[in-house]
Amino acid sequence: MNSNTHNALEILQTALDYTFKNKELLTLALTHRSAARNHNQRLEFLGDAALGLIMAEILFQRFPESPEGELSQVRASLVNRSSLAAIARQLNLGTIIVLGLGEQKSGGQARDSILCDALEAILGALFLDGGIDACRACIYKLFASQLAPGCEQQLINSKDAKTRLQEIMQGRALSLPLYEVTDIRGDEHQQEFVVSCFIPLLKRAVTGQGRSRREAEQQAAQQALHILDILPGKPTD
Repeated sequence: MNSNTHNALEILQTALDYTFKNKELLTLALTHRSAARNHNQRLEFLGDAALGLIMAEILFQRFPESPEGELSQVRASLVNRSSLAAIARQLNLGTIIVLGLGEQKSGGQARDSILCDALEAILGALFLDGGIDACRACIYKLFASQLAPGCEQQLINSKDAKTRLQEIMQGRALSLPLYEVTDIRGDEHQQEFVVSCFIPLLKRAVTGQGRSRREAEQQAAQQALHILDILPGKPTD
């Protein structure tokens, strides 16, 4: 490990407010599958599960009156790919993720999917290294602004992209968005779904990608909302 990499990992641990006992776990969490046979996918699997559980616990305690559907919607808005990628960028993960040459040339260090997976892998590594309490403390830190006191109503009022897009269509008496799976990529245990979204207000379909059909549909709906938002006379929900 060169001095620059060592310094970057030290800065990252400071940002996480956690020092790894087993530094190899952190290095592995930052190694993409394009770079080595021993990569971060298994840690990403574990971190995804840990994040889902801990965030569910946080929201369960924060909103004692909210029904399951509402809690699920809030959790989805907090831990979706774009949200996790934004946190990864704040941590400058793109500068220290180890990528294969092909991914480097294609800009993999800036891709949401790679950044999101690396962040989840770090949480998986932290869970193994320090246990669930350390992982929980780190998640509280990473999501501090979203979970700050006083943000409860904003979280509860948040609507996922599909819901907002559907309400726009209904408000204009137009047909509802149509979602279609157009491609499924990758191995069975690491599939990526590609979904097209068709709405009357746009001349062509927009697409989204995700590790499940639901996530890909949300990404497609978000893309549609983004385009609608910049059109003249943008619709409102």
